[in-house]
Amino acid sequence: LKYAIKTGHPRYFNQLSTGLDMVGLAADWLTSTANTNMFTYEIAPVFVLLEYVTLKKMREIIGWPGGSGDGIFSPGGAISNMYAMMIARFKMFPEVKEKGMAALPRLIAFTSEHSHFSLKKGAAALGIGTDSVILIKCDERGKMIPSDLERRILEAKQKGFVPFLVSATAGTTVYGAFDPLLAVADICKKYKIWMHVDAAWGGGLLMSRKHKWKLSGVERANSVTWNPHKMMGVPLQCSALLVREEGLMQNCNQMHASYLFQQDKHYDLSYDTGDKALQCGRHVDVFKLWLMWRAKGTTGFEAHVDKCLELAEYLYNIIKNREGYEMVFDGKPQHTNVCFWYIPPSLRTLEDNEERMSRLSKVAPVIKARMMEYGTTMVSYQPLGDKVNFFRMVISNPAATHQDIDFLIEEIERLGQDL
Repeated sequence: LKYAIKTGHPRYFNQLSTGLDMVGLAADWLTSTANTNMFTYEIAPVFVLLEYVTLKKMREIIGWPGGSGDGIFSPGGAISNMYAMMIARFKMFPEVKEKGMAALPRLIAFTSEHSHFSLKKGAAALGIGTDSVILIKCDERGKMIPSDLERRILEAKQKGFVPFLVSATAGTTVYGAFDPLLAVADICKKYKIWMHVDAAWGGGLLMSRKHKWKLSGVERANSVTWNPHKMMGVPLQCSALLVREEGLMQNCNQMHASYLFQQDKHYDLSYDTGDKALQCGRHVDVFKLWLMWRAKGTTGFEAHVDKCLELAEYLYNIIKNREGYEMVFDGKPQHTNVCFWYIPPSLRTLEDNEERMSRLSKVAPVIKARMMEYGTTMVSYQPLGDKVNFFRMVISNPAATHQDIDFLIEEIERLGQDL
């Protein structure tokens, strides 16, 4: 631990999953003590039932009637998104399971240019190919533009291709943007395309009465990725894929292995969840979430989410007019992502040209390197499109305070003054 990064520290802002919840940690210990596998009810009876009730509750919160549908905890958002792609393909062409891609027409998936790289990675893994993932234009705030989505769907159909999935993002990785889910849902309905919502980062906002409107329309999705290990502070790993249609995951993935899923067991076989998964061995990820939910309640998660969003607004309000800072996009952030450039004194008088951009692109990497050498704080940076390296500040640890935000700003200025 001496040489590890302290991801539970309130000044660690580098990733979307931060903080250390004591109840979640206790649950992890108990899970390791039980040391069992999620594939059958016979060896994980309590954990299987906890997964059943927890996924049902999450589907209720999404807005599916009575929490109906299906779901599974997977090793992370990338795998959850790949499951969605796989199930959407199976729904349209069930023969793919036996015959493979050679028996199918050219399939096309659509997602925004700000979406997570896992969509392309999933397409590569499933044999669909990265060229078959069409990136839809976003507005200046990073939201998918519905008219461009419709145009690209029609273009694909005219070429004789088959659009099979649209993945909208609720909480993009860099800007924290929420795609217009209602408009996307209308387009998916019109063209009979599977609608997936990647709410790995933004799904936690469904716990908040104040912020859940940002996911308005999520109830119309066919599948949703939601990672409690991000905004809700559950220890890694804890990612759920929720599917509106029951039985589809099972049909898509089951292989009827007779040494695991015997059909003459003395209990209800629907509790043997292993044949729904791509994995055979599956870690118990649900218990951390279930125990934290019992400890905090929905209102506790709501307070956690609201506090993190309030801290992001506090940061935004401090730096939006502060000398030496420029916002990457105008307006209050929708999530806890605050994107900005720090402009050192030497660059403040330069006119906006290529030389200034070139010098500015080197500022964030040097400050980040110095942060790591001093070990005082940690925040991410990246370029995006035509925008050179900027800081992307995210908050998901409710242990952070206004003082930690103040410290971060002072530290950026201390480490970047001489650049």
